[in-house]
Amino acid sequence: MDLPVIWFGTAVLAWVLFFVLEGFDFGVGFLGPLLGRTDAERGAAVRTVGPVWDGNEVWLVAAIGVMFAAFPDWYAALLSGLYLPMVAVLLLLAVRGVALEFRGKHDSASWHARCDAFLASSSLLLAATWGAVLGVLVEGLALGADGEVHAGSGALGGLTRSLEPMVSPWAVLGGLAGVLLAAVHGATFLSLRTTGVLRARSRRLAVASAPALATCAVAVFVAGGHPAVAAAAVLLAVAALAAWRRAEAVAFAASSAAVAVAVVAVFTAHLPVLLPSTLAAAGDVTLRGAAASEGALELISVVGVVVLPGVVAYQLWSYWVFRRRVASGHEPVRARAPRPAPARAGR
Repeated sequence: MDLPVIWFGTAVLAWVLFFVLEGFDFGVGFLGPLLGRTDAERGAAVRTVGPVWDGNEVWLVAAIGVMFAAFPDWYAALLSGLYLPMVAVLLLLAVRGVALEFRGKHDSASWHARCDAFLASSSLLLAATWGAVLGVLVEGLALGADGEVHAGSGALGGLTRSLEPMVSPWAVLGGLAGVLLAAVHGATFLSLRTTGVLRARSRRLAVASAPALATCAVAVFVAGGHPAVAAAAVLLAVAALAAWRRAEAVAFAASSAAVAVAVVAVFTAHLPVLLPSTLAAAGDVTLRGAAASEGALELISVVGVVVLPGVVAYQLWSYWVFRRRVASGHEPVRARAPRPAPARAGR
């Protein structure tokens, strides 16, 4: 049994689940004020992710935990090299969580508007930051042969070590792709989970934006991208077609698959190298070189067999419980006809 390969696959699976599930969370977060014209419509958008957003974040903990336990050198290089962006991600996740939880604590349109503004801005920045991080994974970090990330000679001094990779060409492209993917994914999710005008607007946005993103993916593939990028472009085209035909479940499944394929393409772009060095090949973090000892991998395998299936089962159950559509707020409520009173028996 090749435990390093198995645990690498587990880490990639955890990252895929995080980006697929949180991808539509981020999209709904910044699309809500755009698609919702009234407070009721914006509230309906928030309620589609309200019961599940915190469960979706569990997969970030799982992904980071697997990297720490199974590939400590990979974990150390990536998180130390991107220390400040990761701190920003944690702060933005906290802001988003507070906005989601506190929105319903006060029944005021102005209060709701402020919470929606914080939710939209934090969600947009999260999508962009995570996309940039994935771009850094493709391009690599300035890793030396000693495994340390070397600082550049920028005006920010030591801060350049964490911030310089986030403005590289691949990081900028990844940030833009992250926002666009979250928008398409969030639109297909809203069209699946809402009714009325919010559903119609979400579907139109998916039809309009998915082909544009698919065209960009094709351009990246032609320029020398991973073959999986072409598959993601096809899936985005399928999502647009399905949304146009009002097959919301198919559209959401296609956008989910597009996100999953894109994430897999990023993590497998340089195999057996997990994180390439932009300085020299001697600094590359490899699958075998970064793996923990055989004993450690066997120990976490026992824990993983017990914990991970339980997490998956619980999350599937929660999505099943909250599977019904959310009314957009403009649909009239039909009053039920009163039931006839039972006839009283005569004396």
